[in-house]
Amino acid sequence: MAQAAESARTVILTVDDDPGVSRAVARDLRRRYGESYRIVRAESGESALDALRELKLRGDLVAVILADYRMPQMNGIEFLEQALDVYPGARRVLLTAYADTDAAIDAINVVDLDHYLLKPWDPPEEKLYPVLDDLLEAWRNSDYRPVPATKVVGHRWSARSSDVREFLARNQVPYRWYSADSPEGLRLLSAAGEDGQRLPLIITADGSVLVEPEAPELAAEVGLATTPTADFYDLVVIGGGPAGLGAAVYGASEGLRTVLVERSATGGQAGQSSRIENYLGFPDGVSGAQLTDRARRQATKFGAEILTAREVTGLEANGSARVVHFADGSAVAAHAVILATGVSYRQLEAPGTPDLTGCGVYYGSALTEAASCQGHDVYIVGGANSAGQAAMYLARGAKSVTLLVRGPSLTASMSYYLIQQINEAENIAVRTGTVVEAAHGSDHLEQLTLRDTETGATELVDAQWMFVFIGAAPLTDWLDGAVLRDERGFILAGPDLTADGKPPAGWELDRSPYHLETNIPGVFVAGDARAESAKRVASAVGEGAMAVMLVHRYLEQS
Repeated sequence: MAQAAESARTVILTVDDDPGVSRAVARDLRRRYGESYRIVRAESGESALDALRELKLRGDLVAVILADYRMPQMNGIEFLEQALDVYPGARRVLLTAYADTDAAIDAINVVDLDHYLLKPWDPPEEKLYPVLDDLLEAWRNSDYRPVPATKVVGHRWSARSSDVREFLARNQVPYRWYSADSPEGLRLLSAAGEDGQRLPLIITADGSVLVEPEAPELAAEVGLATTPTADFYDLVVIGGGPAGLGAAVYGASEGLRTVLVERSATGGQAGQSSRIENYLGFPDGVSGAQLTDRARRQATKFGAEILTAREVTGLEANGSARVVHFADGSAVAAHAVILATGVSYRQLEAPGTPDLTGCGVYYGSALTEAASCQGHDVYIVGGANSAGQAAMYLARGAKSVTLLVRGPSLTASMSYYLIQQINEAENIAVRTGTVVEAAHGSDHLEQLTLRDTETGATELVDAQWMFVFIGAAPLTDWLDGAVLRDERGFILAGPDLTADGKPPAGWELDRSPYHLETNIPGVFVAGDARAESAKRVASAVGEGAMAVMLVHRYLEQS
């Protein structure tokens, strides 16, 4: 009953300046959704905006907005751009004629358009309802739908509290944060029977209380899938970054029973990026979270399972099966495996940093901390694209952002467009030939000792925030003894295994390994974990798709 009542307060809004078309759209919408949603129609962009503002004041929800492209005074794209400010979570659909498809494609980037529909949409059972069904489901699963939110109570300068917030945010689980010494935080602690000595405390949407939970327990309690539904699959994808998500989408869409296993949150390093501006098809850029969310929804739409907070500890060949072992002792098997484990940022080897990690020192963007950086001086260690993207994002609210770069310039590791943006930003400074010698602070970061690599001179600076983006360490230690790797831990595959003209040791097939195939037949690698990979989002997605093609070839010959 509660869900029905909530749906009854939720609106699907349609706007078209042609009264006949407007009535036809509303008629088709009411036929399918009228019992569960309010269908509101308008005949101009201005009147539709007025309706949205009125709905906002009444506290009503808007799930989907359908707007015609060709409207006088305010076209559909201009209207949706303004509607975005009123209801940013509403799914946006543009109605357009075939001649205007270029404008619709442009709108995907201008207003983050979710879909465009060509007129006429008859029959709606084939061309309208399936699209709306998917968009409504996506809206219901988003954090714009008011649900009893998960509550997190913790300390501001607590590494574990920071980890929990980052885990929930990256997995798009809505939550509210309360400081343990705030009035509401104290009330929640009292209600849970806790005195604040053990934190963080999590109260889930159904009222369950978790104290200092590990990731698997937290994931299960907030509704994330953690257990496979079967014992055997066609394909297991290990890692949920761009390569893994790409493999899951292509594997599932091509009929393979696919399960993706991720130890933390889908998206990998790319998912933490505040803005990716050189990814094909997004001229205005896209955040890593947006790209990840779309890819994850796309994979599940095709039937892929996505498991979160599952740590893989081993891989073995058992006859024709490839068996993946988990940290809890369980296992899952498949015909083929794609290793898309990606890389992690290398740890900063400077005194004081380990103790202050999560308390002012962060690896990666840690976007949950960005709001707290408002008006502060921020330091970023690193000179590659991820560091540059973080600098541009944090500079929006920080008093100053200082990039600390070990090398003599940014040109060797950062894209030209980012260097230009950084040079134009008034509150971003770049200090080349500079490293962090030490980090200082009691319960949180307070100062940094910086060293000039040429002169050896040191300087002590005040700092509460430092974000580290240095190097790439492959997450492959668990493969030791199973899959061949290079001296840095990156996985060898294809031609790298036969550089001397001979197959790898133990290879028993009468063919050479396929391009992305490891020394274990049927086990492939894609993305940043592969030796000599390009370390770019687009190439990782491409390798994920290519690996699925090679999986098909392997299965056909097995």
